[in-house]
Amino acid sequence: MAPIGILIVDDHPIMRFGIAALIATCNEMHCVGQSGTGEEAIEMHSAHNPDITLMDLRLPGISGVETIRRIRRKSPSARFIVLTTYEGDEDIHQAMEAGASGYLVKGLPQETLMSALRRVHAGGRYLPAPMAQTLASRTRDTNLSLRERQVLGLVAKGKSNKEIAGDLGITEATVKCHVGVILVRLNANDRTEAIVNALQRGLLHI
Repeated sequence: MAPIGILIVDDHPIMRFGIAALIATCNEMHCVGQSGTGEEAIEMHSAHNPDITLMDLRLPGISGVETIRRIRRKSPSARFIVLTTYEGDEDIHQAMEAGASGYLVKGLPQETLMSALRRVHAGGRYLPAPMAQTLASRTRDTNLSLRERQVLGLVAKGKSNKEIAGDLGITEATVKCHVGVILVRLNANDRTEAIVNALQRGLLHI
């Protein structure tokens, strides 16, 4: 059987090289390429057609989630495992919805990564129990609409309701309403707590 071809996408060279070195120790796998950006990953995926792509979420330019979406539009059967530092339910949801078959957090034992690669290559999914529990905590009542996300992003920049209203072309009263909904859905008492909770969930990234 041909070895499993793996494309590594991560903006940190040391991380890429470390994963490649680990893969090189396993006869049933080999690294077909390494990329530091989503744009480059799209080109490399088209050129090498890897069996699995290990994808970080935080990349310069387009994000890891958007990279997955673009590749899958061209190659619907492409398989991905996200390997990232983000553990929020929104991060996991977005990645799995985009088409990832696995989600892992950096710092895991190497045996976990190898198990995930084997399972996904066999056509399965790999979501460790802590990730599955985080994803299960996501409910409709905790989701934010696109407009609420826009307001939240401007709140995180320290803008007042009046400034947000001007930026979005809506009334100040509407902004106040959105902020109230955001506080409820993020289980926050004030704007600062809302921002902290949003960062933890992956609704905001610094």
